[in-house]
Amino acid sequence: MIEGLIGKKVGMTQTFDEEGNVAPITVIKVGPCTVIQKKTRKKDGYSAIQLGLVEEKGKKKATKPLVGHYEKSGVPPMKILKEFQFAEKGEVKEGDQFFVDIFQIGEKVHVVGTSKGKGFAGVVKRWGFHGGKATHGSMFHRRPGSAGASAYPSRVMKGKKQPGHMGNKRVTVKNLRIIQADKENNLLVVKGAVPGARGGYLLIKKANFNPESQIPDQIKPEQPILEKPKPEESKPEHRKPEETKTEQVEAKKPEAEQPRPKEPKIQKPEVDEPEKSPAEQPEEPKSEKPEIEEHEKPTPVKAEEPKPEKPESEEPDKSEQAKPESPQPDSSGKEKKKIE
Repeated sequence: MIEGLIGKKVGMTQTFDEEGNVAPITVIKVGPCTVIQKKTRKKDGYSAIQLGLVEEKGKKKATKPLVGHYEKSGVPPMKILKEFQFAEKGEVKEGDQFFVDIFQIGEKVHVVGTSKGKGFAGVVKRWGFHGGKATHGSMFHRRPGSAGASAYPSRVMKGKKQPGHMGNKRVTVKNLRIIQADKENNLLVVKGAVPGARGGYLLIKKANFNPESQIPDQIKPEQPILEKPKPEESKPEHRKPEETKTEQVEAKKPEAEQPRPKEPKIQKPEVDEPEKSPAEQPEEPKSEKPEIEEHEKPTPVKAEEPKPEKPESEEPDKSEQAKPESPQPDSSGKEKKKIE
């Protein structure tokens, strides 16, 4: 597919839409256009195709180099030759012809042309200055007035609006909608006005044309397009693990809290209770713990631990027996004295 075609302005008229509103339209004769040369990046440094507008009367006097240039494509010399972009994947060869059917109804196009030349014009006509008073002999009616500064910079600034040649410039009118395309007569009807006079040459380009040829051939194997999304994907990847990290930490906290209370419950009574030794309740878990430890790890050291527990229990019994012995003789002596 190619970007556009060469045309010639036929004239303007008007039409009515479905609602009955009047719309100005321009009729353009487009094509047929022949491919004269195909430029590539290897030879010319860029990709493009040269199109020539086929007309009834071609170029009469052509130089020998130009004649040889047209003979390669098997076409006689033409008056106008322009370059357009094209999709490299599409098969385009020298000598191929394109017609109006490349455009569709409702599609928007950019029309490029040369505006009408209106010769030398003053500031009122060219730029729309208001001018001065028309009465009281002011002598300042359609003049431009002062143009520069007095002391600094003491010159006329570049781009100042002044009298000069009006028109005859390259103008582009964008986003004109196609109303009709007639392939038999090679006519294209566009809504709105286009630059130039009747019989002027125009370039009709598609507004939304994006050639794939913009990607260089050398960069295609490297796949630069994949490099751009990688940093975009990496950014959300950094964000996602942060959220997961918080979840993992939160999940680990309860897991770490659960084993901690179990260990102190088992270890603390082992150390504290043998020191106290008066209570009977801690003695029961002590007897159970060594049994578990003996099954898991039979060691001679653990078997010695319960032995000192028995003398510890016997010692308080002796002390208890000694305590009541002292009051018994005292009480018996006192009673004997009372009886006596």
